[in-house]
Amino acid sequence: MRAESARFDIGSQSSLGASKGFTVNANVYVLYRKPRVCRQHVRWINKLLASVLAVTAIFGISDAAEPQADAVSVELANCEQILQHAGASPIEVAKFEEGMRHASAAELAGFAAYLRQLSPSGLAELLDHLRHSPDDQYVPGPDSQPQLGVPKGKIFEFTFDRSKIFPGTKRQITVYIPAQYTADKPACLYVGLDGLGSTVPIVFDNLIHKHEVPVTIAVGIAPGTVDSGEPPLNPRLNRSFEFDGLNDNLARFLLEEVFPELERRKTPDGLPIRLSKDPNDRAAGGGSTGGIGAFTLAWERPDSFRRVFTAVGSFVGMRGGDHYPVFVRKTEPKPIRIFMQDGSNDELTTFIGEVGSWWMSNQTMQRALTFAGYQVEHVWGLGSHDSRHAIAVFPDAMRWLWKDWPQPITIGNSKNVLLQAILQPGENWQIVTGKYESNGILTADPEGMIIFVDAAEKRTRKILTNGELVDYQAMRKPYTALAFGPDGRFYASEADKIVVYSPGAKFSTIAQNMAAKNIVVTHDSNLYVTESDSSGNEQGGKVWLIRPNGKIVLLDSGLNHPSGIALSPDGLWLAVAENKTHWGYSYRVQPDGSVQYKQRFYWFHVADTADNSGAGAWAMDREGRLYAATRIGVQVFDRNGRARAILPLPGGEVTGLAFGGPDFDVLYVSCADHKLYRRRLKVAGSPPWGAPIKLPALAAG
Repeated sequence: MRAESARFDIGSQSSLGASKGFTVNANVYVLYRKPRVCRQHVRWINKLLASVLAVTAIFGISDAAEPQADAVSVELANCEQILQHAGASPIEVAKFEEGMRHASAAELAGFAAYLRQLSPSGLAELLDHLRHSPDDQYVPGPDSQPQLGVPKGKIFEFTFDRSKIFPGTKRQITVYIPAQYTADKPACLYVGLDGLGSTVPIVFDNLIHKHEVPVTIAVGIAPGTVDSGEPPLNPRLNRSFEFDGLNDNLARFLLEEVFPELERRKTPDGLPIRLSKDPNDRAAGGGSTGGIGAFTLAWERPDSFRRVFTAVGSFVGMRGGDHYPVFVRKTEPKPIRIFMQDGSNDELTTFIGEVGSWWMSNQTMQRALTFAGYQVEHVWGLGSHDSRHAIAVFPDAMRWLWKDWPQPITIGNSKNVLLQAILQPGENWQIVTGKYESNGILTADPEGMIIFVDAAEKRTRKILTNGELVDYQAMRKPYTALAFGPDGRFYASEADKIVVYSPGAKFSTIAQNMAAKNIVVTHDSNLYVTESDSSGNEQGGKVWLIRPNGKIVLLDSGLNHPSGIALSPDGLWLAVAENKTHWGYSYRVQPDGSVQYKQRFYWFHVADTADNSGAGAWAMDREGRLYAATRIGVQVFDRNGRARAILPLPGGEVTGLAFGGPDFDVLYVSCADHKLYRRRLKVAGSPPWGAPIKLPALAAG
């Protein structure tokens, strides 16, 4: 056995893996013996050793849902008896028992049945794999072992069972307090999903002592369990629900419930616990389902977490994790740094292979992160869905994640060509200051000043070019839709009618018994209107045309809550969104303003917490790209109807948008926090009332 300082090279099969130039210190010891194992062995051993609870051994696991000891012992003995009859040595039996330590009685019974149906040669191959597992070569180095002269932190635990976000759950919380913590200032924070295990505190002891990471409090979060009505029978196990989901539930659980509870307590030495709220001071890590959960914490809340360690992460189709690479490529980059670990034998084909390949999905995720400009490091090895490689590289992962602290983590440059085409370097979202509550209804006047409805004051207001908020004198009522025409007249929808205001605040009604959701006015004063059924009928939505002479034409019906509506810059195509689905429609506009050839053309991404896109207002830029207000941000579509970019907003769900500014190159957005945000883009919006613009020829795509 010898130590190795390895510089990983893509294309090489080093004993620690492959990586693009990350140098690992001599802290990982490698057993040098030929780890050649056939794929069939790998599948079997993954089934029998690594797959039961995914790699909960990486950072520990809750004992809240331990199976009944007697039944487990009986079934484990059955499995071991079969292996012993096949010639397994005591060492091999012990290795099997270690791999099965979290299995339930039912799972062990299933494995015993699986072993019984194997042929003698099959059992022999399985035992050969037990003798020569590819994971045996990964052994923790000195930084994962107690060292003389290194002060040891202290650990305490408590049970948390008062969650409102995950009601009914109970779980163990493990807290590591470093010896260097003095409470004179907030400490950095590391969150370990599935707990901390035995090595994480030791690693922090050593690295904090050497000043290679800051003074860090580590908090281990076991997954929750919910007792059945007849405990201890059949509890609900929340691990996958809490960690695999692509939503902010876990982040909210930590930020709103666990951290406040922790800060109400004291350290074993009686000191108050103070956790830094700076996102650059917070990291999260985990393995398998815990690995994707750690990434989701930072993805959903980069304002709270920015450093991520993910080992054999479950970026597969269990609860949508396979969508992450696409989201990463399309979404404007966030300030997150990620360290990834996986191995070429990480396949769970015989256990849960229908959800995807862990090994391939982790590579796909790493490539997506690199494409999107993230600070990402990866260590690929030969291991299976197992914790040993992750434990071995954990010290180096922590060094890399914290390498330049306290410098903030910066945002990289994405290779997404649509993002590059629309985003102005150095321009970020700026909040529109002032006392108001936007309800998502906004438009721009011919000078590019934004008119919006202030829900708090129940009036219509204007944002001047200098940013000042004033009442819009022409109208003092709140409306459900707003739009300007080519002659400067202002169109607004009340509860059951559409009115038009002329200069001097004179108004007239142009449509009765019509509750418009959105309105666009063309250069020749045609009005296109979306209307949802007020009774909630999912197929009661309509699209209307109101001609300049007052004639009203029904263009389409049977839509599911139509919302956003936009006209292409050349006036040749009409786009309509459905709020309650993930679809938008394209219609060809005829010379008389009527439409034909309706097609379900636009496909929205949908938030994990919703059944639909929640699409609201739409707007077009002068190159024909479509900007849609949705639950996950502004989704930007190309002319072929594909969502190519996603712009998240600080205020959360986007409820409305409009282009404004003197040159119409500022995108104004209303969010769920009732605030307005603005951002200057490279491109200008195309007001539907403007003169038609000829667009360049389009590739089929």
